[in-house]
Amino acid sequence: MKLLLWLLVLLPCFARGQAATGSPYKTDWLRDGGVTVGAIGATVAGNILIEKKERLTPADVATLSKYDVNGFDRFAAGNYSASAETISDFPFYGSLLAPLLLLLDDDVKQNAPQVYLLYGQALSIAGGIYSMTAGLTRRKRPYVYAINAPVGTKTDKQATNSFYAGHTAATAAATFFIAKVYHDFNPDSPARPYIWAAAATVPATVGYLRIKAGKHFLSDNLVGYAIGTGIGILVPELHRVDSRFSLVPESNGWYDGMAVVYRF
Repeated sequence: MKLLLWLLVLLPCFARGQAATGSPYKTDWLRDGGVTVGAIGATVAGNILIEKKERLTPADVATLSKYDVNGFDRFAAGNYSASAETISDFPFYGSLLAPLLLLLDDDVKQNAPQVYLLYGQALSIAGGIYSMTAGLTRRKRPYVYAINAPVGTKTDKQATNSFYAGHTAATAAATFFIAKVYHDFNPDSPARPYIWAAAATVPATVGYLRIKAGKHFLSDNLVGYAIGTGIGILVPELHRVDSRFSLVPESNGWYDGMAVVYRF
């Protein structure tokens, strides 16, 4: 989490919001920088909420049964593997750094400040949505139902952060961002199907390991995968010069915000 926060803070600092030569994207420093800073603020606020969540007690844990879990997710209740958790960190942290590989592409390299401004925005949005969701929900992790998990682990502050799978979401945001950016800069490349396949496989692997580790249920991973994929693809797409998507202010008397509009 500390590495993720540093990436969220530092990546936008290396970027200049401007139209870049030969780039399929358009960016604006004030607008995109503001979105990024706001999302970082949501990440910090969510972490504060997580810190303040009421922890499970040993007495709470003693009354739990895997049959309290819905039938779709029940197979994962009671999973616990410290080694699977450790292994899951390798593709997770690796994926956060993997967008640096885009610098091997000459066109991307020439537009690196703009591309990494967008990556910082994608990561910050992923971090903000996850942190706020985890801070406002109290879904117990599968290992809370495990016989072999230490009581101290079951009553840790992280024990009720099961919804949704943050590792899976952040990994998907990073890998699908790579695939989308490469796709846009290289519309005729025969490598695109393989890059998209790799983008889909890495977060799926992380999700599998997180289930095995007892950190998340299948539904947590499905939601995290979908959110991360959406962020990784939509952030570049919304900035395309010829994008059919756009963000517009929305106000209907009930709320004020932004809406995503698609032009047919």
